Amino acid sequence: MMKTKSYWQQNMYILTFGNFIAGIGFSMVTPFLSLYINTLGHFSNSQISFWSGITYAATFIVSAFISPFWGKLADQKGRKLIILRASLGMSLVIGCMSLVTNVYQLVALRALQGFFAGYISNSNTLIATTAPQKNVGKALGTLSMGTVSGNLLGPLIGGVIAQVWGYRLPFLLTGILLMSAFFLCLFFVKEDFTPVPKNRQPSFRLVFQQLKNSSIIWGMFFTTLIIQLANNSINPIISLYVSQLMHHQGHVALMSGLITAIPGIPAALLSTKFGSWGDQIGTKKVLLAGLLLGAIVYFPQSFVTNVWQLFALRFLVGISDAALLPQVQTLLSKNIPHQVSGRIFGYNQSFQYIGSFTGPLLGAAVSGVWSYGAVFFLTSILELGNLIYVRKITKNS
Repeated sequence: MMKTKSYWQQNMYILTFGNFIAGIGFSMVTPFLSLYINTLGHFSNSQISFWSGITYAATFIVSAFISPFWGKLADQKGRKLIILRASLGMSLVIGCMSLVTNVYQLVALRALQGFFAGYISNSNTLIATTAPQKNVGKALGTLSMGTVSGNLLGPLIGGVIAQVWGYRLPFLLTGILLMSAFFLCLFFVKEDFTPVPKNRQPSFRLVFQQLKNSSIIWGMFFTTLIIQLANNSINPIISLYVSQLMHHQGHVALMSGLITAIPGIPAALLSTKFGSWGDQIGTKKVLLAGLLLGAIVYFPQSFVTNVWQLFALRFLVGISDAALLPQVQTLLSKNIPHQVSGRIFGYNQSFQYIGSFTGPLLGAAVSGVWSYGAVFFLTSILELGNLIYVRKITKNS
């Protein structure tokens, strides 16, 4: 184990790059997915909307179901092996998306991309189980920076490449980059792993019966879901809300893109810093502060009168995000035994994916029944409720 720990920083930097590329792979299709689908057949507007929704959701739905399985296998075979499987599989699948000739092939490949999920969750597991305990928060914050940066830059990179060279090239380039992440992990990531025999792997129920702080684990799963739900709930209505604030004039599309992307900047820049603060003053304190800030800054977004007020508040959302997911992952790592950490992080990844595809559904439903501002109001209530819940379950920890 000491040999592995001496490589934890090298592992962290390589896997951060991999998380960055994986983040791009999941997010880059956002600006041009419907346009790409439109080139694959003759569709009406309603059909394009339908196939775009199915194609986008397929990856997250499959990932939500399959992530715990890969986490269990990682506990048996090693986290590095599962990371290699994920990067190689996603490389080939995303690369093949550049070759599709109809929408059915694209949906199938997007679902297959979800099947090969597990890069990010097992990167977190590997680092959480090999980094020194005093540096876990910083290390997981750095990994989170890579993921957030990829999610932030993915739509921008994908949109620019698609605009200049066509819709197929972004898939091919992402596949090539993921292949580079595969080889970097293969040759430079070190793991001194002792396999847990299959017959000694506890069942799902037994895993949680053996945990001393199972309420904290379930609380972190729920918190992960709420974080992702909050971040994604505005996706269906952001351009419409911005258009309303700009009185349907000016560069609505550009401003919508900026407002969508702006939370990722402070989240990427501050994740490592907040992780370090968590190591110093307590992970729980940083997490509670992030939830409080989130509850505060979502609420006034319901009542903004111009687009710049919304822009400033969305920047503050990014600061809140930087204090959330890395701290959730750190609390998980500190409250679970290493022999089941792969499964626990896999379950947490499932909750993250569930939040990713239920958030837009909730946002669309709430805005349809009430108003665009009601989406932010409800999100603030959810963040506040989560804050109270997390404070309760971590009171004695």
